[in-house]
Amino acid sequence: MSAWKLPLIVGAITLPIVGSFLIAGPPAGFVAGALGVVVLLTVAARMRPLGPIGELPRDGRHHLLLVVAGPIEEPGAVRQLRVAAGLDPGGDAEVRVLAPASIGFLDRWASDVGDARDEAQRNLVATVAALAKDGIEAEARVGDEDFVQAVEDQLQTYPADEVVLVSVDPAASEKVASAAAELNSRLRAEFRHVVLGG
Repeated sequence: MSAWKLPLIVGAITLPIVGSFLIAGPPAGFVAGALGVVVLLTVAARMRPLGPIGELPRDGRHHLLLVVAGPIEEPGAVRQLRVAAGLDPGGDAEVRVLAPASIGFLDRWASDVGDARDEAQRNLVATVAALAKDGIEAEARVGDEDFVQAVEDQLQTYPADEVVLVSVDPAASEKVASAAAELNSRLRAEFRHVVLGG
């Protein structure tokens, strides 16, 4: 942030509050302060850093991060994924499968994320087992419910040169399509969105 912006932001927050105190008294000042806090929190909550995501690996090996929106169990789906991601059975690619936990609105507010994490874990077990049956070894991780945040978290410790977002449903949800668009624009690694069966 530029040095001149901070005094402007502080002034924009404090001047209406001080002015309300001076002109209309303490009740108006408190109302202006509360409104200022609400506006500030709303703006802060909507802001999201939009810089590039991830670092590329430096060991010369192929590191793939597979982000799955559901379980991949069918042999045909596994073959389609293998071809789309360019994976060879028994190859030297390092593969990590990531399943974001799908948390419901009420569960999030109640901090009851256990069921969502269990479901993501089941998706991972099914997917990793199907990949292993096809000759591809992979690690597995459960991630944040936000696909972009889950990928960003994983790339902190697992530098990948390719990220593949896999949708199981041919009619990909708006959430998955939005995540795919953002990942495509922000990832340093190569990105692909594969819709199985589509």
